[in-house]
Amino acid sequence: MPLKVGDIFTFERTFTVRDVELFTEVSGDEGVHHITPDEQGRLVVQGLLTATLPTKVGGDHNVLARTMNFEFLRPVFTGDTITCEVKIEKYERQENNRTAIFAPFICKNQNEKEVLKGDFSGVIL
Repeated sequence: MPLKVGDIFTFERTFTVRDVELFTEVSGDEGVHHITPDEQGRLVVQGLLTATLPTKVGGDHNVLARTMNFEFLRPVFTGDTITCEVKIEKYERQENNRTAIFAPFICKNQNEKEVLKGDFSGVIL
């Protein structure tokens, strides 16, 4: 089903210690806050791991990203459930037979606190 302007996609993910461990291994982002639990036993989730949430829409719809803008508003911890809402604001055919896309997003934790916002743009392959 093709995308259209105004479409909204919402999805959620609960981050686990294993997610952080795997991302640490792949990215090399070994900040002490990512490998040492806090007083509640939680790890801080890497910002770029959190940023994989809005890129899911791109992956689901074969978007070749050109720009991605992220504003990290507060930490995400293991055990947090993050809901991400992406809204398609631009979806138009270009002269080169590609389709341009632009979409802002907002991610909130289980307490309805914003943790990440931004936007991405690109073309549909």
